[in-house]
Amino acid sequence: MGQVFDKLRGKQWRQKQVQAICDRVFDRFKLETGKANLTFEELYIAVLLVYNDINKRLPGPHFDPPSKDLVRSIMTECDMNLDGEIDREEFVKFIELLTTDTLAVVSQGLIISLIVAPTVAIATKRATEGVPGVGKVVHKLPTSVYASLVTLAVVWVNSSE
Repeated sequence: MGQVFDKLRGKQWRQKQVQAICDRVFDRFKLETGKANLTFEELYIAVLLVYNDINKRLPGPHFDPPSKDLVRSIMTECDMNLDGEIDREEFVKFIELLTTDTLAVVSQGLIISLIVAPTVAIATKRATEGVPGVGKVVHKLPTSVYASLVTLAVVWVNSSE
């Protein structure tokens, strides 16, 4: 499934989105603190901001931010110069590692919403056209309208979970 999403949007699209979010959050801290690096506490607040941004902008379920222990362990893995702080490049790597699973779940949700739901809608339209009462209404709806309505319903159900 990941390969289908990569072909639809491309890995480069995802990297650009992660880079844009990282730049926005990192620049905010740089402006507020006047420093070029993030301490652990600033990094954890930055992670909360990134997850808030992801939850606001991407469809599907909301994601809980990671624990401080997980942030600390990934921070030590990404701190290449071992200064105990995270610079811009290390921050991008950190966020990519941290959000890999999150973006995979979003990708699967998009695939279900945009590919599977319309296909199922077309199949159910054909099946319900023979049902007395309902069949006449379903038959009068154009397939594209019916598929769009079912897809919107699936997206709405997914976003409300």
